[in-house]
Amino acid sequence: MSDGTRTEGPQADTPGHAGPGRDAVVVGGGLAGITAALALADAGVRVTLLEGRPRLGGLAFSFQRGDLTVDNGQHVYLRCCTAYRWFLDRIDATGLAPLQNRLDVPVVDLDKPAGRRLGRLRRDALPVPLHLGRSLATYPHLSLAERARVGRAALALKGLDLTDPALDAQDFGSWLAAHGQSARAVEALWDLVGVATLNAVASDASLALAAMVFKTGLLSDPGAADIGWARVPLGELHDRLARKALDSAGVRTEVRTRVTSVSEDGNGRLRVQIPGETLTADAVVLAVPQRETHDLLPPGALDAPEDLLRIGTAPILNVHVVYDRKVLDAPFLTALGTPVQWVFDRTDASGLREGQYLALSQSAVQDEIDLPVAELRERYLPEVERLLPGARAAVVKDFFVTRERTATFAPTPGVGRLRPGARTRTPGLYLAGAWTATGWPATMESAVRSGVSAAEAALGALGRPRPRRLFALEEAA
Repeated sequence: MSDGTRTEGPQADTPGHAGPGRDAVVVGGGLAGITAALALADAGVRVTLLEGRPRLGGLAFSFQRGDLTVDNGQHVYLRCCTAYRWFLDRIDATGLAPLQNRLDVPVVDLDKPAGRRLGRLRRDALPVPLHLGRSLATYPHLSLAERARVGRAALALKGLDLTDPALDAQDFGSWLAAHGQSARAVEALWDLVGVATLNAVASDASLALAAMVFKTGLLSDPGAADIGWARVPLGELHDRLARKALDSAGVRTEVRTRVTSVSEDGNGRLRVQIPGETLTADAVVLAVPQRETHDLLPPGALDAPEDLLRIGTAPILNVHVVYDRKVLDAPFLTALGTPVQWVFDRTDASGLREGQYLALSQSAVQDEIDLPVAELRERYLPEVERLLPGARAAVVKDFFVTRERTATFAPTPGVGRLRPGARTRTPGLYLAGAWTATGWPATMESAVRSGVSAAEAALGALGRPRPRRLFALEEAA
């Protein structure tokens, strides 16, 4: 935290400032920026992290609402998210966001008669693809013929070459249709997973990104899709524990500090302008959203900086309901035949002492993101009562929504060629963020991977050794 002075780290140009390769500025305190700052500091670089908000964590944060500690949205990760798992370990938070022992997702279909509504997506302790064989064979929300066609499509998906640039130009929905997938199969299986991970329905998603999600999560390792989530508020992880790790690594963290420009100083270093002061550094990592990055880029940093503005965004809506009693017995579930997508029990994590607090995570909701709270209440409360019979007699103690209008980049066909890598044409300037060319959709995993990539590029240019504790990207191809 700043005390109003800067006696360490990158500072105003002064004669005799100590040797090159020592100073770095990271702009942005989300997961990408935190990762880059930790990696650089672990390699002996003196780092200043600048964040415009009063907190760290980017778009995965918490806030107070009365006595409740509320996450802005429900975030989960999978066992295959090896970079984010490294991040949790690096900030001493692994035990606070545990993984399932084995994938198990309750799926409730409200269009079916009572007693036949519950299905499960779960895995067995068998090799790929047999680990999902029993679950698929008994999945009640698809016909026997649809299940058989799903299996054939999964094998075809497994055979796709993720390095083929042609995949980025195709949409996933058309590919599924060409491989015999019915509208029901898309709704009850492919979109059930894809909407939550890609923030887009299959027809709006790049085949390259969709194939990456399904190949990595469901077809690479039997445990790859086991789900993990924070059992504490996200702010405990991405702000408090992240700051503690940054402090221990020697990073100087400045919040409420917005960068207004980045430029070359003519002597091989970079200038970072903040209100009232100019910092200079040997390396700068821009770990901010694509539009903000575009505005901060020095001339000539990218061949086509306008491409950043062509990377669209997609919203996520979270509906929060506090009941006077318990209405959901599972930690989470997902649903069909209703606008409700995923429902999570956030009671313990929020600090609620009486009743139950549920969070409904709604992705790809472009038509709902700006609806008034009263209209959303009228839409969702009856649906929760349809989904959870115990809610019908419960009293709603609180109802509110959180909106992230630009929660992720839009994973549309063609987006892959717009996503830049970590390096730029400006010496010493690097890019990070879930929207950069990580190969992953906009997830916490992608953000951490981008921070690792930016730090590695900077360390290579600075002649600094790679920290032994840094996550190795090649381990999770």
